[in-house]
Amino acid sequence: MTVETFDISADAVQVSPAAAAHLKKQLQLSGRRAVRVSVKESGCTGYMYVLDEVDQNLADDIEMHLDNGLDLYIDAGSLAVLKGTRLDFEKEGVNRTLKFHNPNVTAACGCGESFSIS
Repeated sequence: MTVETFDISADAVQVSPAAAAHLKKQLQLSGRRAVRVSVKESGCTGYMYVLDEVDQNLADDIEMHLDNGLDLYIDAGSLAVLKGTRLDFEKEGVNRTLKFHNPNVTAACGCGESFSIS
């Protein structure tokens, strides 16, 4: 598997080609322009990932333009939590899902909705 890497704050986020293709397809269905990635405080362990389909970035967002035409915005306030994260689109049994592989995660809740960082 190959991963597209972007030189934003020492490779803050990586997006696999499968994840990029999936996100681009979702944007085509919704008619939105880009995907915004952030985290928010939630759940029993601390944080959860948030993916929003948007038409424009917020003032402090970091813009990433992937080779396949996908525009991705990273919330600058979430950068410390997201740094080093690899986003992939994986098959689990008969299901396919977006997966965040974040090296900063030290614990996750049993249901997988939230996580904590070191």
